Amino acid sequence: MSAGTIDDVRRARRVLCFGVTGSGKSTLATALAERLGLPVVLMDDLCWDPGWVQPPRAELDARVLPVLDREAYVADTVYGIHNRAAIERVDVIVGLDYPRLVSLGRLVRRTAKRLRTRERVCNGNVETLRLVLARDSILVWHFRSWRSKRERMRAWRADAGAPPVLLLRTPADADRLLAALDRGTRDAESSGNADQR
Repeated sequence: MSAGTIDDVRRARRVLCFGVTGSGKSTLATALAERLGLPVVLMDDLCWDPGWVQPPRAELDARVLPVLDREAYVADTVYGIHNRAAIERVDVIVGLDYPRLVSLGRLVRRTAKRLRTRERVCNGNVETLRLVLARDSILVWHFRSWRSKRERMRAWRADAGAPPVLLLRTPADADRLLAALDRGTRDAESSGNADQR
């Protein structure tokens, strides 16, 4: 088994957040990057062009693979076509393995807010009611991909050849992870200050 720990996250230079649509991957990745002192990578910015156009596979590879080769980052997800490349490169995976109602509730609230505010996301794109009601909408995608994404991160955790996988079962687990990293940063700063006295 490849069960990850907070220390695995603390030591990592390449971190992958992974979870179902709406679970809060980008928010957690940004918070982890701040605490670890690493750059954050938001995959939607690489994988969606203006007008919600997704580039062809060769272009996606040209954008994503060099990023995964960087020395340090926290990536907020990885698309299925790049799963293997990410697994071969990252030091640890933080999986948001939340109950469906948690992720779906977050997704619905986020989508409603974006519809209301017309917030621009990934290269200036805007979510519209037409897109939300479409057959390939983000809400539909949540239902289509929920089971497979959960199974994927659990399979990675059970794979001895995969990087360590820290599964977070609730948002409170994510809060505890961030708090532990905060404590570690404060302890290191205190130790450094003591050394200078």
